[in-house]
Amino acid sequence: MSSYGELLELDGRYALKFERVVPINQLEAFDKLIEPAVFKQWYPYATGEMEMKVGGKIDFEDEEGTTYEAVITQLDRPYRFSFLEIDDLLDITIEEEREGSRLVFTHTFDDKEMAQYVAAGWHRCLDVLEQLMKGEAVVWKDNAQTLRKTYEEKFFNE
Repeated sequence: MSSYGELLELDGRYALKFERVVPINQLEAFDKLIEPAVFKQWYPYATGEMEMKVGGKIDFEDEEGTTYEAVITQLDRPYRFSFLEIDDLLDITIEEEREGSRLVFTHTFDDKEMAQYVAAGWHRCLDVLEQLMKGEAVVWKDNAQTLRKTYEEKFFNE
């Protein structure tokens, strides 16, 4: 299975979809996914402040000190975690697999021109989430530029 994401068009919006298999069971994967100390290590600008219930808030602070919130739209342990971050929908489902669990990460957004940049960013973030799920030390690879080029070719030159 490729760790590269795919770009889909859905009802006039775009969705980036990634799949990763991790070697832990579905419940462990879900609990690790929503653990604030883990979440803030892989999810951009997350502060670790999370109110884990439908309608609950997830707090973010960017590099300039701007704060904003996401709203949890679905929390169905151990299957689905979804939230609305400004106008973008982030949806993570976890399916039991023979060798562990399959995480399906989908980001729905409006601006197709940003797809290669967003995809490269999520690819790197999901690499870190996978490391955390495997109990490995976090290593952020210096591959953003290469990934942007790869996704630009994948999404706009097919």
